[in-house]
This record gives sequence, C-alpha cells and structure tokens, in this order.
Amino acid sequence: MPFVTLREVMAEAERGQYAVGAFNTNNMEIVQAIVEAAEEERAPVILQASQGALTYAGIRYITAMVRAAVETSTVPIVLHLDHGTSFEQTMLCLKYGFTSVMFDGSKYSLPENIALTRKVADVAHAMGASIEGELGKIGGTEDDITVDERDALFTDPNEAEQFVLESTVDALAVAIGTAHGPYKGVPVLDFERLAEINRRVMTPLVLHGASGVPSESIRKAIEIGVQKINIDTEIRQAFTRGVQQVLHDQPNQFDPRKILGPAKEEMKAIVKAKMRLFGSSGKA
Repeated sequence: MPFVTLREVMAEAERGQYAVGAFNTNNMEIVQAIVEAAEEERAPVILQASQGALTYAGIRYITAMVRAAVETSTVPIVLHLDHGTSFEQTMLCLKYGFTSVMFDGSKYSLPENIALTRKVADVAHAMGASIEGELGKIGGTEDDITVDERDALFTDPNEAEQFVLESTVDALAVAIGTAHGPYKGVPVLDFERLAEINRRVMTPLVLHGASGVPSESIRKAIEIGVQKINIDTEIRQAFTRGVQQVLHDQPNQFDPRKILGPAKEEMKAIVKAKMRLFGSSGKA
C-alpha cells in the first residue's frame, strides 16, 4: 500500500472518533516493530523521524527503511518529520518523499510563527503533502530542543484560532501540560483549555509527549478532539529493556540479531498497546 498523508488519516480518525499513533523511529528494528504492530492490529500508523533520527541514521536510510516496510504493508502509513525547525530541513524531507512535515516555530513570536509555518505549508500543499504546526511550548527535551518546564507556555485558544486560519496547517500540536521525555510525576493536563481550543479550530489536534500519560487522560483527550498522539520515550525504554534483559541473561552473547530481536518484540508490544488505547486498532 502506498504512503498516505497526515490529512488523510486524520480525516478517517475524525470520522471514527479515535486517534492515530505517531511513533518515532531511529533504526531498522524500530521501523519493523512499528509496522508489524500496525499490520497485526490492522491500524493506520504514522512513522516519524526527528532531527536526532535524521542526524543519526541519515535521511536516505530512514526513507529507504520505511519505504521497504510500505512495499509489503497493507495498512495506511504516513512518513512524517517531527519537530522540523527550518524551511530547508522540511524541504529536504519533502524532496525525499515524506508525506507530512512538522514545522516547529513555537520559539518565535506569533506573527513570525504564522509566517514561517505558512511558507512551509504553501510548498507542502503544492506537493500533495500535509503539515503540522505547533503553538505553545511543550516542556522537556526533544533531541536538541529543550524547554525549561518553568518556562513552558500553554497554547492560547485565541492565538490557536488565528494561527490555524492564517498558517493553513493540517494539524496543530498544542501545549496543555504534557512534556517530552520521562515524567518526574503524574502529568496533569488542562482539559478545559484543550476543549476551548478544539471549539475554536477545525484542525485536528496533536498531543506531544504522551509517553507516560495515564490511560484515562489519553482517552479523555481523544474524546475532546486529539487525533494524533506522539510516542517516543516508551519505545526507547522498551528497546533498552529488551537489550538489557538479553545481556543480563546471556552476558557472553555477541550476536546482534539475538540481542536486538527481543528488543524489537518489547517495542512491538508497546506500540500495539498504544494502538488499542488510541482506538485505532481494527481501523485499517
């Protein structure tokens, strides 16, 4: 099945009142874990690469691995750039076949964020791709993008309405209390703010930093209007857990296939559980 766009899977998610999981990938085992989970769950899925992933693996390797998975896949798959911070980077991803890009202009003023995001949106739309924007700042760390938790700014509903209208984004990442990376406590989400944003904008909403957010909070966010949910930290933790277990049980093991194979299964279990939680299982 060929790649699809973020706009296409979000339209189906809105009709079915569920959310689609967006899972970060960095290597072959992670790609395999995500796509195999999607196939077994019959779920649409978003594979996304961050700046760190593109630096680590290279854009050619990332796109080639995902393309290989798509060639034998029977479920809708989106290839998405996560937290792109420059016009040049988003253009490079579009050139290599990404069907969706995120431009993160949240560090800029509202007028600058709108102008820069609109510039990317115009090209992405002309190429038949989708674009995600971000308004407000999500705490924690995403590769080399760090926002101090004390300075994390929640999304303003009034600004969200203006931003979506003028930037023409297909999805909006909102800051309502989640954070990138492991949580130090239980995250408390501002559902009233989320509901007000959803009331003011027609664009699908995105929840970043969802690893570690309680299941009941995820379900409530989906009920209010979140249709894309990003998961990265829990996949990394599952990968590490699988590797550590093998090396603990077999300290002399040196075959990478026997070390990374169990790690893939750990990640796959996490992805499948998230798809069931998001309500996307059985929707492909």
